[in-house]
Amino acid sequence: MSGSRSMALLGRRLLAPRAVVPVRGGAGQPIGSAPPPSSPLPESDELTWDDGSATPEPCLDIVAPTLTKYEALAYLSLGLSGFAALLGVAWYKDKASTIPYTPREYPYDNLRVELGKEPAS
Repeated sequence: MSGSRSMALLGRRLLAPRAVVPVRGGAGQPIGSAPPPSSPLPESDELTWDDGSATPEPCLDIVAPTLTKYEALAYLSLGLSGFAALLGVAWYKDKASTIPYTPREYPYDNLRVELGKEPAS
């Protein structure tokens, strides 16, 4: 009788909602929301990501300074000229467009020998 009673207790314990639902989910404590602004926001406020930690991060990861329009034009023209050079090399090396048919390939190039004639010297 005690075996069936312990199994019933075990079944109730396993099927209890407390055992199924995790307490914290393993993610730690939640981060509270920021207080509403009481004064006008500074101009650079939208450029920082304040996640509540001691050091807020910048939203944009700007490593290099912004390019001028002439530098951007130089990079664009360099890239386009690289593609044009690649196109020119591909056009120059394209052998298939000059021969509109597949060239014949014989398994052996000894037709004169097979027909009984001497190869031309």
